[in-house]
Parts: sequence; structure tokens; C-alpha cells
Amino acid sequence: MIQAGVIGATGYAGAKVVSLLCAHHQAHIAYLGSHSYVGQTFSSVYPAMLGVCDQVLQEDDLVKAASQCDVVFLALPAGIAAAEVTQEILANTVIIDLGADFRLHDGAVYQAWYKKPAPTSEMLAQAVYGLPELHRDAIKRAQVIANPGCYTTTSILSLAPVMHLVKPQSIIIDALSGVSGAGRGEKVASLFCECDESAKAYGVANHRHTPEIEQELSLVAGSPVMVQFTPHLVPMKNGILATCTAELLPGVTENEIASAYQKRYGDEPFIRLYPSASAVESRFFTDTNTVGIGWTVDSRTGRLVIVGSLDNLYKGAAGQAVENMNIRFGFDETEALAKFSL
Repeated sequence: MIQAGVIGATGYAGAKVVSLLCAHHQAHIAYLGSHSYVGQTFSSVYPAMLGVCDQVLQEDDLVKAASQCDVVFLALPAGIAAAEVTQEILANTVIIDLGADFRLHDGAVYQAWYKKPAPTSEMLAQAVYGLPELHRDAIKRAQVIANPGCYTTTSILSLAPVMHLVKPQSIIIDALSGVSGAGRGEKVASLFCECDESAKAYGVANHRHTPEIEQELSLVAGSPVMVQFTPHLVPMKNGILATCTAELLPGVTENEIASAYQKRYGDEPFIRLYPSASAVESRFFTDTNTVGIGWTVDSRTGRLVIVGSLDNLYKGAAGQAVENMNIRFGFDETEALAKFSL
């Protein structure tokens, strides 16, 4: 039994981590931190957890949490983890950061896109990008795991198997997100009356997840990749659906594409391959750690159309974080994580 802590436990992602840890047979919650709700019980903030998690919330104190826990999940805004995670912290605990601070290998790229100080180069060199389907072996040894976000997980996993079959500079990603992706904080743009019966593009040509997608796809391709990424907000609570298109290399067949997906994901516990792009719907993956991927070749344009989908708070955040914990500590990777939901 390991001891686990969650800093930022009352945000949407942090609270989902708490709920998953409550169902975990080999992890015990030793520390819950929340700057806004110090002294209150977790179940008073989330009444659905009454009798399941009545633990009192403490001030966000990473040093204290690290002294009590084998693993600490950080569910914090960008810029905080970079300043607080130190070598002394890592000597005591494993850090799984649900934020963006350790995802980009190049600190200058982080500063350019996030306008915040980057972690030190020494710290970035230790961080492992926590996408199990690509970096499982490295995750097993990591002290800092940079948990990917929802848009990036969907986009990277949708495209990774076929990067050798498409022209890498032809990739276009149009992605849809539910409103919970904006977090639990009070924002006018996230109010029901602002979101309902509407859809909008945002972060056009400058969304912060763009360099993260490019970084990981470049590693897969073995050469620099640049993508056109456009996110959209749609009126649903949870979910990501990304439509990724790319120009196929001359002579690529549908059998080669199918074989590439099967080779990469045939044994993956949380990937479900669908027979076509139009067969994937976001509702299939709500409350699961599963990613659904389907593809179709547009013979008229010579482009591959891939649709990927997941639950942004589950595989796109908290579920993947717990999956990373399972891998790091040698547990069954699927422990406490749902593969399907009706």
C-alpha cells in the first residue's frame, strides 16, 4: 500500500484523481490540499463523496505532502509546479504533474508559449512525458511524470501510428472540448448561458498545446513536425473529439494504415480501434480511461481522416495520472480505471 497526496484536490481534475484513488486497492490517500477550502472536508465540497472521502482538506503544501507520501499529484495552474518542485522534493516522493510545466523539453519553448518561468534544465531533463502508449518504459523509472493534457493525448495517439505514412507538414487538427476543460474556476465564458446552444473556436493559431503535440509527433516521426491545431468549445460537460487529417504519402494502402494501428495499439488496454472515422462519438468514452480512434481514407483528396475521442477529465487528465502511478509503482495498469461505460 502506497501513500498518495493530491495538491489542488478540489478542482475538476484533482477531484477526479481523489475519486479514483478512493477506488484503488493499493493506494491510500494521506494528504489532500486545497487553497480555497482549507479546514473543510472533501465531501462537503463534493457531496457525492460523503462517506467515501470525508478527509479534511489542508493548505497546499508540497513540502509537507512530499514528507508523507510516496506519490503526489499536482493539479495546479501553469507556473506553480515549476517553482515548487525541487530535488529535495523528488528525494522524498514521485511527482505526477497534471499541469503543463514539465511537458515541454525545451524551457525556452515553454516560456514563449506560457509566458512564465520554465523549470530548470536539470529538472526538465528528469521529467518523463507521461503518455503510456509511447513512453511506458521511461515512466517506470521516473521521479517526475508530466501528465499530458486532453487535447494532446487525443491528437498524439490518433496520429502516432501513421506518422511514417503521411506528409508530416500536412497535418491539420480540429478538436472539440467540453466545458469542464476550462476548469472549475468562475469564468464568464464557462457559464451555462454563455456556452449552451453555441460553439466557438479559441486559441486560434496560438493554443498552448500546439508545441506539445509537435514535440511528441516529431519524436515519433524522427524529424520536425508542424501542425495546424484549432480547439473549439462545445456545449457538453466532458469529452474531447479531435478530427485529424493529413496527406498520405504516394502509394500508401488502407491495409498499411490498418496494420500500423494494430501494430501500435493491438495490445493497449485503453485504446479501442473503430472501423471508420464516423464511428467514433465522444459519449462512448465518458467516465472511462479509453481512447477511441477510427480512420477513413478520402480517396478524392488523398488525405487520411482520423477521429479520436476521450473523456477530458479521465484519460485526458486524472485517469491517465492514476495510470501513470500504476505503471511507476508496478501495479496493474488498469487498477481503478474503467475501460467502458454505458
